Amino acid sequence: MMKITKEEVLHVAKLAKLNLSEEETDTLRSDMESIIEFANTLSELDTEGVVPTAHARYMVNAFREDVIKESYKEEDILKNAPLAEDGGFAVPKVVE
Repeated sequence: MMKITKEEVLHVAKLAKLNLSEEETDTLRSDMESIIEFANTLSELDTEGVVPTAHARYMVNAFREDVIKESYKEEDILKNAPLAEDGGFAVPKVVE
């Protein structure tokens, strides 16, 4: 089992901008060791012949086919706009 030092935990905590108590440091060190041990266990599994999977269930696209249909006329849409410019909605500047 890989041992994580207190210094390594404090280094990671510093990178994450966390201030840990002594008790939290010890708990995190133990948790990190458990996670690494679990990852090592997973890396020992024989996965030959197993198809790489992104999801547990294979799902196909459930969207309908695109259907081209007539839309509203540009002038009908823009007639309701408080401001229109170059065929689109004009909005006031909100960021300097």
